[in-house]
Amino acid sequence: MSESSASKRSSTGGLARVAVLVLVLVLVVGIGPGLVAAQSIEGPDGVDGTVTVDEGETVDSVEAFAGNVIVDGTVTGDVNAVAGNVYINGEVEGDVSVVSGNLEVAGAVNGDVSAAAGNVRLTEAGSVGGEFQAGGGAVFVDGTIDGDATIGADTIELGETGVISGDLEYSGDLQGETGVVEGETTQTSSVGVGPVQGLEPIVTWLFALYTLALNLLLGAALLLLFPRFSAGVADRVASVPVRAGLVGLAVLIVVPIALIALAITVVGIPLSIVGGFVFALFVWIGIVYGRFAVAAWLLSLVGIGNRWLALVVGLVGGAALAQIPIVGPAVNVLIFLLGLGALAMTLFSGRRRSRESTTPTGTDGSTAD
Repeated sequence: MSESSASKRSSTGGLARVAVLVLVLVLVVGIGPGLVAAQSIEGPDGVDGTVTVDEGETVDSVEAFAGNVIVDGTVTGDVNAVAGNVYINGEVEGDVSVVSGNLEVAGAVNGDVSAAAGNVRLTEAGSVGGEFQAGGGAVFVDGTIDGDATIGADTIELGETGVISGDLEYSGDLQGETGVVEGETTQTSSVGVGPVQGLEPIVTWLFALYTLALNLLLGAALLLLFPRFSAGVADRVASVPVRAGLVGLAVLIVVPIALIALAITVVGIPLSIVGGFVFALFVWIGIVYGRFAVAAWLLSLVGIGNRWLALVVGLVGGAALAQIPIVGPAVNVLIFLLGLGALAMTLFSGRRRSRESTTPTGTDGSTAD
């Protein structure tokens, strides 16, 4: 077999692997949220299909990401949930903060209620001891609100049995018995219901799990499709870390400047947009490779050379570092620069070897001009 035929076959194989990688990335982004949502931690605090506090049961708090959250018992603290449906039929001594498709309060909430939902209903048997903030498609108030109410919705209906002891500030179509408001009623062009209190930790961890799942799938695809290339990236991080880091920093500075300069020209705008997407993918791969390479180097110090273990340790370790204020993100940036630089160096080295292998030579072995 001639060198040119081997080169063509190698090039075709490389393009096929790149095509498979692109397909994997599309699938990764599409199924990533499902992988995170499918994880389950039993109990009222966790991720599950349905989280229930049974009648007669008392728990300290509820932190949930679930299909349904049902409180028939007593919660002495707060209820924070991201769910399809949330039903409060018992008693919550603290606050209720939810993002859901539907929220129904048919019990007693001694604190505040903050909700972003498709439909929010405070039934005749329901009561809120503090403030009531709701944003959604439709909000129905048939129960008692001891504090102020801030509501932004397409439809706001006040029932005959409803009572709002404080003021009502609303945006939307107000219907029903407006006389149930004992304070002032103010209509505004838009009501900004503040961020749902107490949900920040849940959202933070869900985002971390989602990111970890995406990185693991991308890393697995890279190791499967490009095993030798991946090993080459890891070797460069281990052998020339300073050079790899400096190259990574240079790439991170030079490429965006070049894309901006390209965008200044009318002709270059489409190219700069495409280049931006390609560079974003390059950065993502650099993050994954950096964590993989550093973990591979650390494991090699204790005599372990398993690339799959290195991938898991590196990505889980990077996700854990991200949760440590200041120090964690700073370390992750350094690891990223190592990965980005090693990736660029390995790509350049591969292209140079490819050019050298395809350069025609004369009969005397010299390179043809």
